[in-house]
Amino acid sequence: MKKVGFTTSIPVEVVFAAGYQPVDINNIFVNDGSPEKLVEYAERVGFPRNSCAWIKGMYSCIMDKIELDVIIGVVEGDCSNTRAFREVLQLDGVESIPFSYPNSRDYNLLKSEILNLCKFFNIDLDECIQIKKKLDNIRKKLVYLDELTWKYNKAKGVENHLWQVSSSDFNGDYRVFESELDEKIQEIEKRNEFNEKVRLAYIGVPPIIFDLYDFVETLNGRVVYNEVQRQFTMADSIGIDDIVETYRNFTYPYDVYVRLEDIKKQVEKRKIDGVIHYTQAFCFRGIEDIVIRRHLDVPVLTLEGDRPGKLDSRTKLRIESFIDMLT
Repeated sequence: MKKVGFTTSIPVEVVFAAGYQPVDINNIFVNDGSPEKLVEYAERVGFPRNSCAWIKGMYSCIMDKIELDVIIGVVEGDCSNTRAFREVLQLDGVESIPFSYPNSRDYNLLKSEILNLCKFFNIDLDECIQIKKKLDNIRKKLVYLDELTWKYNKAKGVENHLWQVSSSDFNGDYRVFESELDEKIQEIEKRNEFNEKVRLAYIGVPPIIFDLYDFVETLNGRVVYNEVQRQFTMADSIGIDDIVETYRNFTYPYDVYVRLEDIKKQVEKRKIDGVIHYTQAFCFRGIEDIVIRRHLDVPVLTLEGDRPGKLDSRTKLRIESFIDMLT
């Protein structure tokens, strides 16, 4: 089966409808046994030290870890470096096609982008909708897993994070994904409830730090809301038979004010005590922290990650102090 890689979440229904296997390259990178070596490899090739580790990791995965038939580079609505990234891939003879989430969220502009994808893969929107109906059945289960985290207090924050972030490509096979998800839910349902004192939200891009969630739980806290990861599940568009509207509702690619509407709603619903805002080093999204802090009514701790690895002692101390303040 041909494999289609992509640099951030795209209308995955298109890839499945075309009979291809979707691959979120970010997940391949961060789950590699030695992701730090992938970053170093890209730097030896010439990627600047002061560029995002995710871009460098994805490049190394494409060149050394996985065979992909084509790559979809999201050039608007995600990383500002993706345009140059595609140029480097072209230099290395790797085929890539651009995809944009128009900042205006204009329906017709987004529809045009999705239709261009469909044209490339020789399918139509009706075929995508048929796939969406199948994926929505899985997304309902991801919503339930989310509820097991924040409502029933049985799932760990990292479990919620991993399953939600994996819904960007359903690990390449949505049938196997659903079967494994069913098993995980059954396991979680049998647990006793957690009774931690501090309920946290995690907002911003998924972390490149491995042990963040586990460390929080050693401090009598738990992450019960993962903002961007939840958005990957398209939870707010389940049952909508319109691919375009589904990806208009997807807040991540659009401006921070669109995201804040969802964040505020979830913070209130989930009775959040404090927010961890994660930013990636050298990413433009770090500037959005100014807006986020002014608009949220709960305490915010901003953490910046750079290279893959575990929490350093300074960051651990900051998290510990933040949770102490909330108790």
